[in-house]
Amino acid sequence: MKTIKNLRWWVITLVALATVINYIDRQSLNVLWATSMGEELYPDLDADGRKAIYATISGIFVLAYAFGQAIFGKIFDWIGTRLGFALSIGLWSIATALHAFGKGVLSLSIFRGLLGVAEAGNWPGAAKANAEWFPTKERALAQGIFNSGAAIGGLVSIPIIGFLAIYYSWQAIFVIVGLIGLVWLIPWMYLVKAPPKKHPWITPEEREYILSGQKNIDGNDDEEKLSTAEILSHKESWGVIIASAAIYPIWWLFIFWIPTYLAEVYSMDVKGIAIYGWVPYVGAMIGAFFGGLLAQNRISAGWSVNKTRKFVITLGCLIMLPALLAMANPGGPTSAVLIMGVILFGFQTAIGNVQVLPADFFSSGSVGTLAGFAGMAAKFAAFALTILVPWLTEGGNYTPAFVVGAALAVIAMLSIWILCPKIEPLKAKS
Repeated sequence: MKTIKNLRWWVITLVALATVINYIDRQSLNVLWATSMGEELYPDLDADGRKAIYATISGIFVLAYAFGQAIFGKIFDWIGTRLGFALSIGLWSIATALHAFGKGVLSLSIFRGLLGVAEAGNWPGAAKANAEWFPTKERALAQGIFNSGAAIGGLVSIPIIGFLAIYYSWQAIFVIVGLIGLVWLIPWMYLVKAPPKKHPWITPEEREYILSGQKNIDGNDDEEKLSTAEILSHKESWGVIIASAAIYPIWWLFIFWIPTYLAEVYSMDVKGIAIYGWVPYVGAMIGAFFGGLLAQNRISAGWSVNKTRKFVITLGCLIMLPALLAMANPGGPTSAVLIMGVILFGFQTAIGNVQVLPADFFSSGSVGTLAGFAGMAAKFAAFALTILVPWLTEGGNYTPAFVVGAALAVIAMLSIWILCPKIEPLKAKS
């Protein structure tokens, strides 16, 4: 019988690659709007006017993304990781290509909404894949690999879209990037045939390593599926939800606004944005691995899951806090993008450990539900900040937006310490 060694690492690599594609798709509008698309569609508006329209369209994306997180959290628990990812990435690839037919606020909002709902599946899907395929001690590292896909996607998307914009129209670019996700479906459907318990190609040693590592540390029954009410009856669930709602808008602040920030504050064209815009994501990529490796190192050294998660999350927030405040007066563009890199390093250090909290608290049968609700809350908060950014940054002054980001980092840290007194497996109260 055919077997593949270390199959779990192939699975998480494919999930990380899906995340790279996810970010290339969503970043297309961010770069194109700041350089050519916005001015072509609205030549009579000034920079603040086009920024307001962009915020509206982006806000629709985040709002749809919020609902998509909850919807796909349930879908992944119902139909499984394999089909859940196929549905999610298939739909978002088609939605990306449809952007080529956008003519204004209404049509672009519709296509952006479809993209948001479909792309949202990537996160509860990754949480569920992590819970299925990895023992507890490796989950933070696996999540770090997955999160590195977001960082790599942000890193490569801006230069790629900037390069394509030199040779192709914005309509053609949306079609090109939309096709990439459909290609990803081929290796995914071929390789990920079932969870590790039933996968025909996993080695017996790896199956035992994964399943025994989950039982011995988690103490959860893999078949236990709690109702939504039971999950939300625990204050720890609200700690995860509030922490997600506080910390995620910091990431989206940069995802949406780096190209516009560089164009508005430093008067950069598409080439300048392509040269500078990728730099912050280097910090994000390093932070994703650092947070995962640090957590794995501490658990291997004998630290409890509770102590490890709180330490790494707190460290990430404390790294972000002074860097966000420093963005009030960053100096030139080089120092600005380097400070952004520190912020995204801190974010990724913390976020991987926030994202695995649902798997620390509940069995795999309930992970997708809590991850979906946490993601939905995060996107509602990101929607609110996105809509506020044009008002907070009126006239090109971005300091108020960064001060808000610093306050959110503090809230994220406190929610874990106050509402999650001990990070350990939870059971239904009944």
